[in-house]
Amino acid sequence: MDSKILSAIGLNMDPGILFIILFLAVVIMAVCLFVLLVRYGRIKASYDIFMQGKKGKNLEEQIAGLFEDMEELKVTSDKNKKDIKRILVNLKETYQRVGIVKYDAFKEMGGKLSFSIALLNNNATGFILNSVHSSDGCYVYTKEIINGECAISLGDEEKKALTLALQEDNIRER
Repeated sequence: MDSKILSAIGLNMDPGILFIILFLAVVIMAVCLFVLLVRYGRIKASYDIFMQGKKGKNLEEQIAGLFEDMEELKVTSDKNKKDIKRILVNLKETYQRVGIVKYDAFKEMGGKLSFSIALLNNNATGFILNSVHSSDGCYVYTKEIINGECAISLGDEEKKALTLALQEDNIRER
């Protein structure tokens, strides 16, 4: 069977064959459409589950909450950095270096009940506390230390205590 329309456009073929070819094309497209709809359904189901977060929150709310949390963390971090800097400045003024020497001030006492203790900050400034124990009583006095030096002469035990406090082993790097 010949078709005048097919002959007019330059196709000399039987309309039945053309019908079968078009029918097969429609069936192939229908199968492709079905596969795509099944895949779309799976993706949509995954998307719906993904968008429902904990307790029904959607993803947009969760992301907004995370940004708020990040801002809070940034503020807290900045505050912590400032606090740490302030602490480090204050730490330089604390007594970090210690030297202690126990001794027997009077040989007849029979014990090392007297002591000299040097307490210095990171700048080697502080004081020496000297306690002399005798049979008459206990006497305590201090001497000021500025930059590792004392304006008043030091006794042997006080010098030892100051030397111990100034040793590199007693310095903690900050």
